Amino acid sequence: MSKKILVLCTGNSCRSQIAEGYLRHFSRDKATVYSAGIETHGVNPKATAIMDEDGIDISNHTSNHVEEYCDIDFDFVITVCDNAKENCLFFPTMAKKFHQNFPDPAKAKGTQNDILEEFRHVREMIKKYCKTFVAQNL
Repeated sequence: MSKKILVLCTGNSCRSQIAEGYLRHFSRDKATVYSAGIETHGVNPKATAIMDEDGIDISNHTSNHVEEYCDIDFDFVITVCDNAKENCLFFPTMAKKFHQNFPDPAKAKGTQNDILEEFRHVREMIKKYCKTFVAQNL
C-alpha cells in the first residue's frame, strides 16, 4: 500500500516543491507525495529550472495551502523550514512528523549566477535528505 507524504513549508514555492519532486522520484510507487505551505507564493521558476537541470520536472506542480489537505490521513509530514514547524502546530493526522530546516534559496542575494548557485546548493541538500528519508522510511 502506498504511503502518503506531506511536505510542508512557508510558501510552498521552493524547498517543499523541490522535496516533493525528489520524494516522488526516489519513492517511485511506494508513496503519494503532496506539498503545501502555510501561505501560497506560487512555484518559483528558479526551483523549476534547477530541478530540470537534474532531470526532474516540477513545472506542473501547484502551490497549495495546507488546509486543502486536512481530509487526507498522512503517514508522514515533513516540515522543511522552521517557520512552518512553528506556525503549523496543529495538523489533524496521526502522521509521523519529521523536521529538517533548509535555507531559503529565494532569499539569496547577488548576481543571477550567485542566486542560481544557492538554489543548486539547497537542491543538493534536499536531494540527499529525500534519498535518505525514502531509504529509511519506505
